[in-house]
Order: sequence, then C-alpha cells, then structure tokens
Amino acid sequence: MAVGKVVALVDGSSYSTSVCEHAAWIASRHQVPVELVHVIGRRETAPHDLLEDSERGDLLDRLREMEGQRHALADQMGEAILAEAAALTTAAGAPEVHRKVRHGDLIEALHELEVDARYIVVGKRGAAADFAKLHLGSNIERVVRASRVNVMVASRAFSKVKRFLVAYDGGRSARKAIELISRSPLYTGLKPHILTVSPNTAEAQRQLEAAEEALNWSGDVVTDAAPGDAEKVIAGYVEENCIDLLVMGAYGHSRVRNLLVGSTTSQMMRSCRIPVLIVR
Repeated sequence: MAVGKVVALVDGSSYSTSVCEHAAWIASRHQVPVELVHVIGRRETAPHDLLEDSERGDLLDRLREMEGQRHALADQMGEAILAEAAALTTAAGAPEVHRKVRHGDLIEALHELEVDARYIVVGKRGAAADFAKLHLGSNIERVVRASRVNVMVASRAFSKVKRFLVAYDGGRSARKAIELISRSPLYTGLKPHILTVSPNTAEAQRQLEAAEEALNWSGDVVTDAAPGDAEKVIAGYVEENCIDLLVMGAYGHSRVRNLLVGSTTSQMMRSCRIPVLIVR
C-alpha cells in the first residue's frame, strides 16, 4: 500500500456513502489509494470461568457455539459492507481501492491503519444516525483526538467542493494548516476563505494578513474577522458564504481551540452541515 493512502471508516450507516465519496475525492486529488476499513468492536463475553465451576457445561458449549456464529456473521456483514463501499468509492473516482475488516477497539485499529496514511475519513454519525439526528457518532471525538493524521469528518451527503474556509486563530496549528494548504493538491482550483474570530480588530487584521501571505495563493483570497462566539460565528459564515469545506488546525490557543479539545466539539460538528477537515 502506498504511503499517503486515504483510510475510510465505513459501518454500513447512512453516512457510509458520503464517507466513500469524500475519500474518493481526496484520493483522486492526491492520486493515492483508498483503504476501506470496517472495524468490528469487542463485546462482552459470557462469564466462562463461572460456568466451568458449575455443572452447566452444556450451556458453556452452546454459548461458545453461538459466539463463534456471531463472529462469523459479523465478518460476513463486514465483507458485504466493504464490497458495497468499494463499488461506491470506485464509481466516485478513487484511483485504487482496498478493503479490510479489523477486530477490536477502534482507536487501536486506527493507530495501526494510519501508519502509512495521510487522511482518515469518518462519517459525522454512525450506524444509529437515523435514530439520533441530533447526536454525533460516539466515536467521532475519539478519532479526532487520537488520530495523528488529517481527519475528514464527512457530512451526510457529498457535494462538489468549490469554496473552503480556514478557521484561523494565529496559533501554531493554524499556521501549519495554512502552510500545508499552500502546497497541497487537495485545494487546487478551490476558492479560499480565511476567518478569524476575535474582539481585537487590529490583532485580527494582522493575523489575517500574515495568513494570506503564508497561503501565497495565486488568486483572490477572501479574509474576514468577527467578534463573538467562535462556534456561532463560523457556522454563520459557512451558511452565508456557501462554504463547502471547513478546515481547522487540530489545536490552537484561542476560543477556536475549544472547538476541538473542549465540549464545544460536538456543537461545532452539529452546527456545520458541511464536511470538516482537521489538519495535522
């Protein structure tokens, strides 16, 4: 597998199609493979030690048989989910598609998978999305916090990306994000917007000028600054300016930092109906 692959986590939920299409979009721009992964988590097992101390050995045998059947069915379901996802990803333009079933904890699997990856793509909500529209998938924050590579949190449906917004706070992570954007083929041909949320107009303007200079974009760059609550300001800007992709550094030093390392993470993801790319 080539270094720089895109790892897409699929679970058969209503977001899986979007995950596949976002992964294919990234992969086609970088000309790298997509690795589709279905993770089968651990479940609690029967208290075998207690059963063995009793006279209910037949129940233990039946439990073991049922457990084996459950694992086999889970594997079959995973393969079916991956087969469908592979067809979707190929049709969406990915240059190469691979697939894997992994057992165990999601984060442990993630650390193994991202060794030679450039992006992780995950849906905003998981398999229970249709039944919990106001809640993020339980694994989203775990993935965002634990991953050591870029994380794309896919929206419910994929739309062609024309404009992207960088939420910029002048911190080290935000500056690194700008530097990465300036040389990444992912953003070629897209319209860049840079937004700073700050009550200090002079400082915000200084930050925006520095960001625009670092971006070194060949075309026009839209910059703006506004005071207020970061979550609300960014979400409002996204809606008003028809932004297709929100890009944020993984960590920062201002109120934007709380969007990723505090309780505001879920609120931000819920507020924005577009994909969010966490850059590292």
